[in-house]
Amino acid sequence: MTTVPFAELQGLVGSMLWAMARVGGLFMTAPVFGDAVVPRRIRLGVMMLLAMVLAPLAPTTIDLMSADGISTMVSQALLGATIGFVLKLAFEAVSFGGQLVGQSMSLGFAETVDPRGGGSSPVLSQFYLLMVTLLFLAMNGHLQLISLLADSFRVLPPGQPVIGTNGLYAVVAFATHLFGGAVRVALPAMTSLLMVNIGFAAISRAAPSMNLFAVGFPITVTLGFIALWLSMHSVPGAFESLQTSAWTLMHELAGG
Repeated sequence: MTTVPFAELQGLVGSMLWAMARVGGLFMTAPVFGDAVVPRRIRLGVMMLLAMVLAPLAPTTIDLMSADGISTMVSQALLGATIGFVLKLAFEAVSFGGQLVGQSMSLGFAETVDPRGGGSSPVLSQFYLLMVTLLFLAMNGHLQLISLLADSFRVLPPGQPVIGTNGLYAVVAFATHLFGGAVRVALPAMTSLLMVNIGFAAISRAAPSMNLFAVGFPITVTLGFIALWLSMHSVPGAFESLQTSAWTLMHELAGG
């Protein structure tokens, strides 16, 4: 009968827990991996599988029940959650841009249940979010995220300081991309609809007796869909620019 020394067993369990903490933090905030639309059992199974695969990259001699072990566990979860949050900001910027487009074309009231957040959100916002999610998967973004997580264990093994004040400040500064990216996504359609509204203003001045409320809404919605269709080609470029900035910051947070 083969026996495993307690110290070796403790090291194996510790490596598994460190990897699970970092992967679990990522799954709490990262898009696609942590979306509520994915069944909880599947998310838990994928998280356990990734933790088992990445556990050999996280060897440590820290005592699990000590104060250092608890602080290490918290820091690993914080690192994973921060990396996922940065990527989530890029997705939310596109979603916010879709919301701005919907309000410009008088579809701000068209909302549906959002299974990701548990509430309701504009239809166009969910459409943009679904489109960039498919783009993210088509460009193997999920594989790049797993590769980044594996590299983070090599550069920042458990027990080392992970995120300092400079890193947190960089994450807060990156949050400004949420508004800049939303404007970049929504600007073509919003500019076209602005010209439509200016035309309605000129018509109302030239023919005050015309009931623009009766004809303006269907015209705005129709022209809005045309502008939306014509501006679709600019969304992948805007999302790629957001992703580039997000990946750069995530690599810096992961020690790269």
